[in-house]
This record gives sequence, structure tokens and C-alpha cells, in this order.
Amino acid sequence: MNSLQFAAIDIGSNAVRLLIIGISPDNTESPFNKTLMIRVPLRLGQESFVDGKISDKKAKKLVRLMKAFKHLLKVYDVTEYRVCATAAMREATNAKELVKEIKKETDLKVEVIDGQEEAMIIYESHFYYNLNEHQNYIFVDVGGGSTEVSLLVNGELVQSRSYNIGSVRLLNNKVKSEDYDILHQDLSELKEQYLIHDIIASGGNIIKLNTLAKVRKDRKLSLTALETLNEELKQYSVDDLIRKYKLKPDRADIITLAGDIYIDVARSIGAKNFIVPQIGLIDGIIHMLYIKWKEKNGIPDIDILE
Repeated sequence: MNSLQFAAIDIGSNAVRLLIIGISPDNTESPFNKTLMIRVPLRLGQESFVDGKISDKKAKKLVRLMKAFKHLLKVYDVTEYRVCATAAMREATNAKELVKEIKKETDLKVEVIDGQEEAMIIYESHFYYNLNEHQNYIFVDVGGGSTEVSLLVNGELVQSRSYNIGSVRLLNNKVKSEDYDILHQDLSELKEQYLIHDIIASGGNIIKLNTLAKVRKDRKLSLTALETLNEELKQYSVDDLIRKYKLKPDRADIITLAGDIYIDVARSIGAKNFIVPQIGLIDGIIHMLYIKWKEKNGIPDIDILE
């Protein structure tokens, strides 16, 4: 069987991403290969969280980007795809109109998913990561508009929740104190019931923080190391971060804000380390697409994220 192409588009609050993965079920040694990854920093949340809607100018950019992505899906002969939009589109009052416009112009169906489904999809991306089935974990993804937290006990998902706390929201002072109260209350209850040593952390910012901390492959990022690094980064201006650490502008102004959220979660749950696989929502989408395709075609199970 030739390689099949599966694609995911994540319309996030900070950036829009396209991931295409080639899957060769007959190749048991290396069945999965990244074909294409594109990230475009539209930062829809900058408008959605502040103004309650996405401007006509930015909406046009999103439609143009979706047109480009649609052409790429055709160029790479994509078998299955899914387009998901998260917090910024959830809160934009003109989201329905924008979804209709994208459908009209590109024939792409955009699903505006709620926080619970977002958490579940992100959880799907953890599969086949080398975890201790006898240890408890929480899986944390910090995005621009929301933070998703999933509890894994003995290798099984117990619960997934989403909170309106994100880096772009913090940048614009749009996180409500009651959202933090809910997060801290939930984490306090989990701490009383479960012993959590390690957090599985996903998201572009924690991946970059892990790199800046110079954590070697298959090693954990300690909470202490993250705290030290985050405080060090806070000493620099955005321009300095771009120059000194080679950060992209849309990463430089939110990276420490995201770091604060990860640190807050770790302290609240009593965790000491972060496991940082380079996975996220788009990986979870593709995993779910492949599982459905596999079931439909009777294909034996393969570790998609191995």
C-alpha cells in the first residue's frame, strides 16, 4: 500500500497551523513521516478576546490562508483531513459568518470545537508516548486562548477540562480572576486524590522553553529549571528576546506568560517535572482521523506517534 496523506488544520488564537503526515501501514519500521508543517501567526485572539469579533481585514486574511491550504491538500493528495477552530473563533460573534465564507470560498468545513472537545483531541495526541502505566499524569496544553488539562490514571483518561486562560488572553489582560479560581480549585481537588510527579506538557511555547533550557532528548524539564529560565527571560524586552534567543515576534511577547501558566499548574498540583513531547492539537486530530480510517478499512493497529 502506498503512503496515504492525512492532514489537520488548527485555527488557533495565536497561529493557524497545517500539518500533513504521510502514513504507510505496510512499512512497519517507519510508517509515519511528516510531509509538511506550516504555521502562520494570524493571532485571531488579539481581536476576538478584546473586541468580541474578528475584523474584516483579518477575516479576509484567514480566508486567503484557507484557500492556500486547500490547494496544498490537493497538491499532496490528502486522503482525510479535518479543520478545527478553537478559543478565538468560539468567542467571536461573527464566527458563524466566517465559517460560512470559508466554506463558500474553499469548500473546507471548519468545526468550531468547544473547550471539552479540544481537551479530548489534545489528549489523543499523547498516545504511544512512552509513559509509565502505573504512574499518574496530567496532560496540559497552554494555547493562546485556553488551557486544557487532562488527568491520566494508570494509562486511562479520567477527565478533561478546558479553562479560559491563555497566553494571548494574558497579553491583553482578558483573563478573569474567577477562571483562575476554578482552575486552582480543580487542581487542589486532584492533588488531594492523586499523586502527580510529572506533567505532560504540549504547546509551542513549552516546546521552545524546553529547547532554551537545553533539555536533552528523553530527559525531563524540571519545574526548578523552568522557573529559573522564565525569570531570566522576563529580564529582557521583546526586541531583546527576538535578537538574543532568536524568537519569532509572536512567540517573544507571550512565551513567559505561557511559562507562568505551566508553572502555576505544576505548583498547584505538586508536580516537579515536565515531559515535553513535540505534539499538540493537530497531532491529536490526525491520530483520530487515522483511527477512523483504519477501522473503516480493517487495518491493524500501528503506533502513530512512536
